[in-house]
Amino acid sequence: MDVCAKMWVHGMVQGVGFRYFVYRVAQKLGLVGYVRNLPDGRVEIEVEGKRGLIEELIKEIKVGNRWADVRDIKIDWQPYQGKYTRFDITF
Repeated sequence: MDVCAKMWVHGMVQGVGFRYFVYRVAQKLGLVGYVRNLPDGRVEIEVEGKRGLIEELIKEIKVGNRWADVRDIKIDWQPYQGKYTRFDITF
């Protein structure tokens, strides 16, 4: 079943290639949505797709790339809305 998840990632996740890492994993999994930096140092992700695939993305995010230090992820599960057709890095 398709769902939407909005996430806020805390830690050392800006200036370390983390958005590009999330983008590549989301693309590989066939998910749609966006990833962007927030002014307070967090990274925001909104993603739509199969719940199991989103959970796989979350597992990858928790590990991060070799330069990121993910300390916490807040996740808000929402009903699928069909807002996106691709996954983007937004600024």
